[in-house]
Amino acid sequence: MRLRLSEFRPRTGPYEHRVVQPRQPLRHTSLRAPDPVGLLLGDHDGLSRLAGLFSFAAYSRHTIVHVPLRDGVFPDEGVGEPVDLVLVHHTYGLRPSAWPQLRRTLTTGAPLAVRTDEARTARDAAARRRQHADSRDELRHATHARTFFLFGGRDLFAEAAMSFAHAAGWGPRHKRAAQGQSALMAGLPSLVQPPGGGHPVEVLICFKPYPPYAHFRRPGARPSRPRPPAASP
Repeated sequence: MRLRLSEFRPRTGPYEHRVVQPRQPLRHTSLRAPDPVGLLLGDHDGLSRLAGLFSFAAYSRHTIVHVPLRDGVFPDEGVGEPVDLVLVHHTYGLRPSAWPQLRRTLTTGAPLAVRTDEARTARDAAARRRQHADSRDELRHATHARTFFLFGGRDLFAEAAMSFAHAAGWGPRHKRAAQGQSALMAGLPSLVQPPGGGHPVEVLICFKPYPPYAHFRRPGARPSRPRPPAASP
């Protein structure tokens, strides 16, 4: 996949950071942070680009991937306040409390075009799934300043990328989509769970066509034909 991004090089003290954002916003994609269940709703374009962004994050250890999602078209499903999404390797050392100051410096970015390698992403995701459950890493997460942070590594982000690719590819075929309803397609895998049990923390990935829903047609469905005009008396 070819991603069109904006690249920023802000400095905090002696340190330079590399932050990228989608050049065009994901207008019909929204995220609500888990409490304990979060909801990510997206159309085909949004879910496809999230698959690419997770794939890019998997192989970009020294880059912060920021996906603004708060200012898109507010969906007619779900509850809670929309949040942005940040993907960063756990080795980067980013503290959520430091993010608001860093975000304020993201003013003018340079155009950047990158290509993701879907075959490599699929191989790394499959390798992670073959690992024994006891030896797997997990996605650490936090919510701060209306932003949901995911801290992981190559295989974790690759596995999540494949979940988004599945949702983007098969979501439009779901029968609920034809009525404009959201269709649960996947979930963010391997989220760290809080101690003490209780309801598990989840982020559900759902496909949802954007309105007007009358314009949406499931793949393979026959196009509807306009009715012929009534015969004149």
